Amino acid sequence: MPFTLIKGTFHVSGYEPDGDSIRFKANDPAHWDKLAGPKVELNARKHAQLRIEAIDTLETHYKGEHQPLKFARAAMEFLLSGLGITNVQFSASGLRVTAANDGTPGYILSRTTEGKRRPVAFVFAGSTSEPDGSALNLTRTRLKKSLNYKSVAAGLAYPTYYEGFFPDLRTTMTNAAVAARQNGKGLWPDDRTTTGFKVAGMTAVTERYVILPKLFRRIVAFLEGGGSIAGFKQYLATHRDPVFELSNGHSTHLDTFVVVSGSKVRLTVKPEQLVFKETV
Repeated sequence: MPFTLIKGTFHVSGYEPDGDSIRFKANDPAHWDKLAGPKVELNARKHAQLRIEAIDTLETHYKGEHQPLKFARAAMEFLLSGLGITNVQFSASGLRVTAANDGTPGYILSRTTEGKRRPVAFVFAGSTSEPDGSALNLTRTRLKKSLNYKSVAAGLAYPTYYEGFFPDLRTTMTNAAVAARQNGKGLWPDDRTTTGFKVAGMTAVTERYVILPKLFRRIVAFLEGGGSIAGFKQYLATHRDPVFELSNGHSTHLDTFVVVSGSKVRLTVKPEQLVFKETV
């Protein structure tokens, strides 16, 4: 299935952007109907919230919590800069954009929406000569021009894959992530996802340790009422994230790859070795 090219503008004023999602206004809203999945949700400004495909950046705000802000903000700033959005001013909370030179031109390539009615997209700055609304194949060369790829190559995003992402494109993203890790770029020198991190309380993952955002979100959901991390693996077993392990072709669940020993938690595989099934 080819991708649909949708031209438009990127917007942050009045919103709370982060490193892997941003608002986009299509020049021709009729093109949204070309995407598979639930109908795209548009607000009163005709802006759609995008989910940027194949990446996950540190959370700036999730259930009232955030990950270490050095890299969460760096990922957001990298995205906005790459899209040509400048002079960004924030509210006192540091989350909501109160003013910016946004509305910058660009385009996305998307095939489908997800459960929250967001287009799952590859994001590009600037213009292209192909007609708006045309059907295109996404080549590796073009992928490398996307902010998706550039964020991973800069070491500011974890590769996070879902079903339906083409294997050749996944390999290109994985190669960028491995190179960024080996070269100590961005967050990778601080990453504790597979080496392990001690969770004595919520601040361990909000202030101290850099970990895969999906794992962070699950820990926050588990600890939001207080208590010990000791039962976290059992929690994951009852709140299952279906996942496919690329190295052996097995379908299983995220808890299979999580080890909890006392207060220490770790993932037993690299993030790019997993392909998740879409869940809310």
